[in-house]
Amino acid sequence: MKGIVLAGGAGTRLYPLTLVASKQLQPVYDKPMIYYPLATLMLAGIREILLISTPEDTPRFEQLLGDGSQWGLRLSYAVQARPEGIAQAFLVGESFIDGARVALILGDNILYGRMGLDRIVADFERSQGAVIFGYPVQDPERYGIVEFGPEGEVLSLEEKPEKPRTNLAVPGIYLYDEEVVARTHALEPSDRGELEITDLNLSYLRDGKLRAHRLGRGIAWLDTGTQESLLEAANFIATVEHRQGLKISCLEEIALRLGYLDLDQLAQTLREMPASPYRNYVEQVLAEGS
Repeated sequence: MKGIVLAGGAGTRLYPLTLVASKQLQPVYDKPMIYYPLATLMLAGIREILLISTPEDTPRFEQLLGDGSQWGLRLSYAVQARPEGIAQAFLVGESFIDGARVALILGDNILYGRMGLDRIVADFERSQGAVIFGYPVQDPERYGIVEFGPEGEVLSLEEKPEKPRTNLAVPGIYLYDEEVVARTHALEPSDRGELEITDLNLSYLRDGKLRAHRLGRGIAWLDTGTQESLLEAANFIATVEHRQGLKISCLEEIALRLGYLDLDQLAQTLREMPASPYRNYVEQVLAEGS
């Protein structure tokens, strides 16, 4: 399975921060925001990843992340000339997808906790259709909401409903089979001129091919679209890291523990890091691995 990180958009709610760099390049405590969705895909066993961003920001992501080989990844890049909907990512990335199954994650979504995404992806590889997730929220009227049955079958999807049927919001991570590009080509733009991810999911739902997984109480889904939520996410990461002495979404650590890098390769990556608390942590990871 391949992965796509959609890191476009103007990030206007974070103005004037986004005059300096895109939303997904902003720091969330001790790492750029983009590290967190990359870590989620890595933990799912996905190593071939396309990052989609704006014409202005794509070179900045390339400078930051390179080809991904320092983490045992294969990163490539594509430009979304205009933000015309989340589902547009599958048209921008059509040649990258090349008939494969794909996981899409939004670049400003942070997921923390044991999702078991590697198991979900492995199960998905043996089935057809699409998979979304449901996360309990206090204000479901602000989100796309999913209702599903005991076997994971999706019963309904609603976008920001006045009277939500459930409190399960759909976070920005999705799994799709080989039909996703063809289904996206068949979509009509919405009233706001965008290819809506909800419309794509509804096309799978109409054919009985959409399933959902509930994210449990041990999972944190952090939005970072406003100054307040960005600060809350940074404070959450800082609190957990200080309490445990372990870093969240340290890509080098994930790569070593999953076998994407061996000890010699991690040592080489470490030699290229400047002195910093982050380097100190990676040194500790390398010592434990040795």
